[in-house]
Amino acid sequence: MIRIYKRGRDVLIERADQWYEISNTDWDQFINRQGLFSYVESQLHAETRLDSMPDFTSDAPIGKQEVWAAGVTYLKSKIARMEEAEAAGGGDFYDRVYDAARPEIFFKATADRTVGDGQEVYIRRDSNWDVPEPELTLFLSSAGTIEGYTIGNDMSSRSIEGENPLYLPQAKTYEKCAGLGPGILLTGEPINPSTNIHLKIERKGHIMYDQSVEISQMKRTHVELAEYLFRECEFPNGCFLMTGTCLVPDHPFTLQVGDKIIIEIDHIGKLINYVAKKGLEMS
Repeated sequence: MIRIYKRGRDVLIERADQWYEISNTDWDQFINRQGLFSYVESQLHAETRLDSMPDFTSDAPIGKQEVWAAGVTYLKSKIARMEEAEAAGGGDFYDRVYDAARPEIFFKATADRTVGDGQEVYIRRDSNWDVPEPELTLFLSSAGTIEGYTIGNDMSSRSIEGENPLYLPQAKTYEKCAGLGPGILLTGEPINPSTNIHLKIERKGHIMYDQSVEISQMKRTHVELAEYLFRECEFPNGCFLMTGTCLVPDHPFTLQVGDKIIIEIDHIGKLINYVAKKGLEMS
């Protein structure tokens, strides 16, 4: 396994506790290729090797890509979204899409609305029920091939989506609505179904939520989701696709300013985000 990290114009590469650096590199050109694992492996030689682990903070591993997301891919997610939409009469929409041939896929964020590890994500000022959604996220090349995996934080305003399913874009897409990182895992083969996703939420030193799940509980395959996304869309720089979640804090829990969101996925790493509101950023 190989992990790659974006640091300004540099690419840092980690393999078996050994670190490598490729300087002054166009990130989009570097990652957007079929056979990314083999290509990066070919760059691991004496000229790029570092003497020790670098002290660095990685950027979100995104350049000119878009972030998309799939919904209702786990049973618990279906149940949670049916409950939140029940009062508006839209609960059975999620039941239908869970069993339908066509998955739910929606646009999530531009690169400018996406933050990296250690950075702030926002909750909307016009929402009173907000949650993080921890998601295994695919990196797809412009050819539609799955080339790597990262961690996604799909911030969601459940009060807005629950009011009416047609409000989904407002519930999902706004400033700092997505977290991504810390790097991209390259494996050369599909990720193991036993891979574990772990979500922890801390508030003033207290643990408010702490749960894990294996990605084997997904109903749909990663290849299936990628195929639907690429049916009528082109992504000249590749794209990221969040694959859904079933780690959803139960009502009435809602995020508050200052909360710490910790998402960890086996072999990929740990993504930490802090909760803020636009105009009320943490100092």
